[in-house]
Amino acid sequence: MKQLDTKRILVTGGAGFLGSHLCERLVADGHDVLCVDNFFTGAKVNLARVADRPGFELMRHDVTFPLYVEVDEIYNMACPASPIHYQHDPVQTTKTSVHGAINMLGLAKRVHARILQASTSEVYGDPSVHPQVEEYWGNVNPVGLRSCYDEGKRCAETLFFDYHRQHKLQIKVARIFNTYGPRMHPNDGRVVSNFIVQALRSEPITIYGDGSQTRSFCYVDDMVAALLALMNSAEHVTGPINIGNPCEFTMLELAQAVLDITGSKSKIVLQPLPVDDPRQRRPDIEKAQQLLGWAPKVSLKEGLSRTVEYFDQLLGVTKIAIASSHAPKPVPVEIDARASARA
Repeated sequence: MKQLDTKRILVTGGAGFLGSHLCERLVADGHDVLCVDNFFTGAKVNLARVADRPGFELMRHDVTFPLYVEVDEIYNMACPASPIHYQHDPVQTTKTSVHGAINMLGLAKRVHARILQASTSEVYGDPSVHPQVEEYWGNVNPVGLRSCYDEGKRCAETLFFDYHRQHKLQIKVARIFNTYGPRMHPNDGRVVSNFIVQALRSEPITIYGDGSQTRSFCYVDDMVAALLALMNSAEHVTGPINIGNPCEFTMLELAQAVLDITGSKSKIVLQPLPVDDPRQRRPDIEKAQQLLGWAPKVSLKEGLSRTVEYFDQLLGVTKIAIASSHAPKPVPVEIDARASARA
C-alpha cells in the first residue's frame, strides 16, 4: 500500500543532468514520479537507476506543448542549460522557457499543484553587484547571443509571479548557480566537464579569458537537497532564492584543482572570451540558509573527485589515480597566453 504522504510528482527535463538526480532522489523518498523529456539534451541512460522502479514513469514530451496529467507537485527543469546547447536553436530555447512555463503553470492551476521553477544565476547577467543577492535586478544584454537563455528565464520568473498574484498559485523559484557532478554531458561546453575531459585525454585545458574570472561550483547532491527543501518550505516562501555554493574560484584555480586530482600533464591554453560572458559569479545564500535551513556540504575537491571518476569510466580511459598521498604530483603548468578572455 502507498504511504499517505506519497506524492505524484512531475519533473520536466527529468532525463537531463540535474533532473535525473532529482528523479532518483524523489523515487528513493517513495514518491510516484512522472519524468517528462524531449531528449534534446537529456538521455535515457541517465535514468538507468530508476527506470524499472515501481512508481517511476518516463514520457517523451516537449513542454512547449500542453500536458494533461494529474499531479501534486511540478518541478519545471526543462531547458538546455549550456551555451553550446541553448545557442544551437535560440528560438526554441526561448520557447522552452516561456511557452514551457505557461504550459506548466496552466497545468498547476488546473490541478492545484505546487510548482517549482528552475531559474538560473544567468538572470543576473554580467553582474555589477557581487556577490549576487536576490534583490539585484541584473545586467543582461537583451539582444546578445546568450539572451535566448537569460531573458527566457527572466520571463519565466515573471510568469510565475504573475500566476501567483493573479491566480494564487503556490510557486517556488530557485535561481540555480553553477552545478556539477556525474551525468554532465561530456560535450556540453561547461567549464567543469571541459576541464575534466581535456585532462583525462591529456589534451590542453582551454580557459576562455585570462583565467581570473570566477565561478562558484555546487555539487549536484547539494543542489537536489536544496530544491527539495525549497519545494517543501512554507507556502509563503516563494523565492526567488539563490541556490549555489558561495565558495568562489578563479578558472585558473579550478584548472589546477582538476590537474591535481587527475595527475594529468595537460597544459593550460588561453582563448578569447565569448561575448557577454560574466566575469564574476557567486551567490549570496543567506535566504537559503535562513528560510530553508540549507547550505552546501560537499567541498570542491570531494565533488571534483567523484566527477572525475564518473568521466573516467564514461570515456573508457586508463584509470587515473584520484589524489592521495601516493598519487603522482602534476607537472608545472605551462600557460600559452595567446588571446584575451570565458568560463
